[in-house]
Amino acid sequence: MSTARSEILARITAALGHRPPAPPVPRDYRRSGSLGPGDVERFADRLRDYRAVVHFTSAAGLADTIAEALRRRGARHVVAAPGVPTAWAPDAIRSGVDSAALEGTDAVITACHVAIAETGTIVLDHDAPDQGIRALTLLPDYHLVVVRRQQVVAGVPDAVTALAGVRTQTWISGPSATSDIELERVEGVHGPRTLEVVVTR
Repeated sequence: MSTARSEILARITAALGHRPPAPPVPRDYRRSGSLGPGDVERFADRLRDYRAVVHFTSAAGLADTIAEALRRRGARHVVAAPGVPTAWAPDAIRSGVDSAALEGTDAVITACHVAIAETGTIVLDHDAPDQGIRALTLLPDYHLVVVRRQQVVAGVPDAVTALAGVRTQTWISGPSATSDIELERVEGVHGPRTLEVVVTR
């Protein structure tokens, strides 16, 4: 350590010497615990606050719900993550799609790794085949994501625990938007302008 630096630190220490030591920082971050009876609905409400479209359906009705959402959207060129079940979208393209092709895609379909009721956030694991590479959900203008009820957790600490070991993640809280310029909301700046979420019970 240089003489000048040692002198500066010594002066700081002397100046602060009469102060009590800082209290220890707690590191035992609590888990939010198990889902309450209204947490899945709370998750949906948070998503709606972000201007996302939310549907509830059964596992048996999932394919029909997706098909109806795509029909309303008028989506013809649909890309799905490679591991998305064929039954969800039989006509969707699942491989051989480059970035240029994704920009012209009408819709992209993925699953998710975990969803957070407290914040309405969906987290994708890009090493998982049913969620695909990051570009898949950043370039198209419309993203339809399927969330299974058991993937919804109460709070952020629970999600962090569920994501242990997941290397490449994208956290999504509603459609892409920013208010950086003159505090005016602009959507679709750095991701999909429209987020549609199908929650299976």
